Amino acid sequence: MKLKGKTALITGAASGIGRGIAEAFAKEGSSLMLNYFGKEKEAVELQKDLTSTYDIDVQIIEADVSNEEQVKHMVDTAVHHFNKIDVLVNSAGILTQKLFKDMDTKTWDQMLQVNLRGPFLCSRYVIPYMIDQQFGRIINISSQLGQIGGVELTHYSAAKAGVIGFTKSLAREVGRDGITVNCIAPGPIETELIEGLDNEWKQNKKKELALPKFGTPEEVAPSAVLLASDPDGNLFTGQTLGPNSGDVML
Repeated sequence: MKLKGKTALITGAASGIGRGIAEAFAKEGSSLMLNYFGKEKEAVELQKDLTSTYDIDVQIIEADVSNEEQVKHMVDTAVHHFNKIDVLVNSAGILTQKLFKDMDTKTWDQMLQVNLRGPFLCSRYVIPYMIDQQFGRIINISSQLGQIGGVELTHYSAAKAGVIGFTKSLAREVGRDGITVNCIAPGPIETELIEGLDNEWKQNKKKELALPKFGTPEEVAPSAVLLASDPDGNLFTGQTLGPNSGDVML
């Protein structure tokens, strides 16, 4: 019960890595505000599963993380219900595949709106509450492609590299307020996002990995638990953890 007494807001919690982190946090005793967008059925089912399994308060809320008004409403709703937000996990994201020479501006802008503007907006509206309580943990989900790049994924790689830079800079700003800001940059993970990539890309990527397999959300979630926990995560800030099957070695 490493997170007992804590409250976490997790974006993109209805599926993929966000869902895996929600399940791991629930197991550790955290109260949860779970964000979803367009996946109400999955969010409701997750809420029922977690509340029936664990003695915790789980709320769900729909919001487009690229929409400032909706993000503000989501954060205010979470604070009104729980009186605090101890942990923010920015997990909501999208993934599309296109050669750069064929990429239109709309595709580029949409990727950055969700994958980079989203973490900015959520952090922007959570940070004042964390400063007031002089405690907070922000965990941003990036990607190893933000470190090494990827063919047909320039827009995705650029957004995820931005998340890493954002993480480091924000960590330096708010550390004196008792807030840590860290990043998890997974390798390819078996989620709906990866299913959208073509088989040739996935086969080639798997051959490049030191551990020639894609991970699962359950294998990423423990990194988030570590960063959110006390004392486990107390000295981590501005860091990028890499559960990436050896695709990046630092």
